[in-house]
Amino acid sequence: MKYFEEDRSKFPPKNADGSFQIDPESHKFTHIWQGPQHPGITGNMSLELIIQGDEVMQCETHVGYLHRGFEKLMERRKYIQCFPLVCRICVPEPDFNEYCFAAGVEELAGIHVPEKALWIRTLVLEMARLASYLMWMGGAAGSLGHGLPGQWTNYLRDYILDRFEELTGGRIYHMYILPGGVRNDLPEGFKQRLLDVLDDIERVMKDVKTVMFNNAVFKKRTQGLGVIDPSWIEPYGITGPNARAAGIPLDVRKDSPYLKYPELDFEPVVGIESDAYTRLDVRRRDLLVTVDLIRQILNKMPENGEYMAPLPNVLNWEIPRGETYVRAECTRGEYGYYMVSDGSMYPRRVNVRGPSYTHAVALMEKLVVGVNIADVAALMTSLHTYPPEIER
Repeated sequence: MKYFEEDRSKFPPKNADGSFQIDPESHKFTHIWQGPQHPGITGNMSLELIIQGDEVMQCETHVGYLHRGFEKLMERRKYIQCFPLVCRICVPEPDFNEYCFAAGVEELAGIHVPEKALWIRTLVLEMARLASYLMWMGGAAGSLGHGLPGQWTNYLRDYILDRFEELTGGRIYHMYILPGGVRNDLPEGFKQRLLDVLDDIERVMKDVKTVMFNNAVFKKRTQGLGVIDPSWIEPYGITGPNARAAGIPLDVRKDSPYLKYPELDFEPVVGIESDAYTRLDVRRRDLLVTVDLIRQILNKMPENGEYMAPLPNVLNWEIPRGETYVRAECTRGEYGYYMVSDGSMYPRRVNVRGPSYTHAVALMEKLVVGVNIADVAALMTSLHTYPPEIER
């Protein structure tokens, strides 16, 4: 444990792979389940835990409480009919799914997206990043019994959702980014209303830093918890803030630039300690970078221009044969779509690469061993996972 020095001899011997040898007949172990529970950052998944005293000896993750077969359903629908499906693969950040699917179709079909649409797409993805971070931060605080920051960040998220509703007609699912561009231009006065929200977010985030990140109890609970060795990054497929907190500056916006990110001035936020506190703080600082990026986008976006390319009849649209992989940087890391077309009106194969799969399953099962049962929820939220993108 990180709180005090203890005698590790009370724990059972280890196997060759580092796992503990569990003898259920010894009556020294307790078998419990944590989750599924919803709402929450960890959502509809469950951890099957073996504990000794209050220490986790073994963990097995369980999904299947939410499965809706998105990828298979897309093979039975025309391309344009897939958009109500893809946005539900990650509820807090539906726009990354919309972008990846649309960009994949555009690459296969050879569609050129207008300049104005590229700027609007970049804006929408950063707005989605902001909303997701604000929701996650409240969940991270709540996992440690800290309620006040969650109230602050969730009301700020509501302001972002107001802007989404104004722009797209929907607060959660938007279906706004389509092949060829976006559904409509920015409403009159939208830029200033969004800038006002950004001012509120910056002001309140100063209080969040004081009350949450400078809190002595919060630090003691999270510093040293769930340290990710930098050597695990590649073998475990760790991306995004979880990798950047270990000092590895992985960011698709920089590593494989897309949309209008090459024209924006920013650097990936990195940390050193690679523990739960560092992962939380990297995301807090990345949230502020997002605020700055949105300001840059609004300042550089052209006032006029087309926002949708001409398309054929989308209900009888045959996409040329081919395959592609499109990726983007969401709040949890690399989000990718592998798409295959056989030349028909239906996708032959769509496979979604969500970062939650690697972070919440293999990595979580490794990190949680030896952790106090009271810290399991905090460890899981520090990895920032959304189960729907696991159950695709």
